[in-house]
Amino acid sequence: MKSLLYLNKYLFKYRVRLIAGVIFVALASGLNVYSTPYLGKAIDYAVNITQQTIAPEAAIGHLTYLVLINIGLALISGMFLFLTRQTIIVTSRLIEYDLKNEVFDHYQKLDTAFYKRNNTGDLMNRISEDVSRVRMYLGPAIMYTTNTISMVTFTLIIMFQSNVKMALYVLSPLPLLYISIYYISSLINKRSTSVQQQLSILFSKAQETFSGIRVIKSYRLEKMLVDEYNTASEEYKVRNLVLAKVDSIFQPAMFVLVGLSTVLAVYIGGRDVSMGKVTIGTIAVFMLYVGKLTMPIASLGWITSLVQRAAASQKRINEFLETAPTILSPAPENVAIQGNIEFKNVTFVYPDSGIKGLDNVSFTVNSEESLGIVGKTGSGKSTIAQLICRMYDISSGSLKIDGKEVKDIPLPALRRQIGYVPQEVFLFSDSIANNISFSVTGNAFDRDELRAKVEKAAKDAAIYDNIMEFNEGFETMVGERGITLSGGQKQRISIARAMLKAPNILMFDECLSAVDTNTEQEILMNIRSLMQGRTTLIVSHRISSVKMCDKILVLDKGRVIEYGTHEQLIAQKGQYYEMYEMQLAEEVSSSN
Repeated sequence: MKSLLYLNKYLFKYRVRLIAGVIFVALASGLNVYSTPYLGKAIDYAVNITQQTIAPEAAIGHLTYLVLINIGLALISGMFLFLTRQTIIVTSRLIEYDLKNEVFDHYQKLDTAFYKRNNTGDLMNRISEDVSRVRMYLGPAIMYTTNTISMVTFTLIIMFQSNVKMALYVLSPLPLLYISIYYISSLINKRSTSVQQQLSILFSKAQETFSGIRVIKSYRLEKMLVDEYNTASEEYKVRNLVLAKVDSIFQPAMFVLVGLSTVLAVYIGGRDVSMGKVTIGTIAVFMLYVGKLTMPIASLGWITSLVQRAAASQKRINEFLETAPTILSPAPENVAIQGNIEFKNVTFVYPDSGIKGLDNVSFTVNSEESLGIVGKTGSGKSTIAQLICRMYDISSGSLKIDGKEVKDIPLPALRRQIGYVPQEVFLFSDSIANNISFSVTGNAFDRDELRAKVEKAAKDAAIYDNIMEFNEGFETMVGERGITLSGGQKQRISIARAMLKAPNILMFDECLSAVDTNTEQEILMNIRSLMQGRTTLIVSHRISSVKMCDKILVLDKGRVIEYGTHEQLIAQKGQYYEMYEMQLAEEVSSSN
């Protein structure tokens, strides 16, 4: 239950609605309970008429009066119940909205390492299924708990006012009921946590299957994936059945105990009626009181289940909300970046794997200069780009931009002035135009101006002609992650996105690996004009992509082994020269 204390801030935020809802529930319950004695009086009048102890003409007027009072109280009680739902249930929806936004906003603040540790399916489950379970606690559980408390309180008061002896007999099974509730609720909590954990596994398997459907089909692994999902689904079913068994014990146990109260009311009341101590109407009223206690107490099982499931879900939500981002940003401020980049004895170790990405790396890129970074796979090329964007923080050494430690530059200001084309291209399920203009926020351009710039960026990225071949042109919708496009088309759209942003620092991370040589040269010619007036880093395994840069950095196993211009590195006849000769030979061979 401690995990649910996190929601107190939302309960306080909507306290007016909640207090009003509690008052409406209490009024509805009070009217419901206090209408019962009128039914008892009506029954006594009916008995007296039957026994001819009162004139029918006199009794009918009283009966009509009592019936009208009951109808009036029932209508007013129903109105208050309607207002209850308009306050408490609506409040639960508002808190659900706020909580989902908070979780989503927190997800945006967490660093890259967090997303490498957690599955997308689990993230989705916590923001959807878990938050929905919490809403059931904030709405129905609170409403029915309040109704139970008020109904039981009012009923007990009037029962003891009517007949203390009968009230004590009727309530004698309740302590055993409370013990049962305490024991079974703890079981529900454990089982609910287990169910939610397995549901996250199902979400993750489904998400991975849908994302990698092309690979799965190409290897004909559909049956294997179906079998794996069925196994996980079977485990989810088993855990749900265990939870259902606990729930199934709860309800019958409560009805047995409540039924025992009814039997005691009939037995004790019958004896008192035979001795003339109470009337038949009084017994009937106590039977109705037992009925009024039955539904609230019977609902305790359902309420307990809701609360325990919500507690288990909120605990899972809190695990992520309490995860602090490791990439912290200084206070927001407008910081203009010129583009001077300095690495000094920088060492970086990936936090999860412990792999050393960079080892004592030092170099400098002046503003408006270009730097090419080449090396074998795993040499640390992409790591440099990610450190400049502060996807990670360096382990040791110094990384400065414009003479200022990158940690001291506000993240929004830093990333707003960097155009980064990552190695792994990601496109949204949206139109091509919106995917390109994604890098432009706010109202930087009017609609016509933005469209012109989008088309210019597409031409610079050598993707314009391909786009115009589609029936819908720039309004063509791409599938999830751009699945309807080829690898080269996705890369060029990603390049156009960065070009449209026109940042002060431009970084291309292996973004030309999926295009042919001719297209690469066309893009590089367009990039050359874009590089004017801004700092540019080109990460590539192709010498042809970096040879036009002012300086070239050669990495091997995270260390700088060569540094200089294209001509200087060729003259050194080291690893760069070997890579150049090998790629030149491959181009000659392919042309033949």
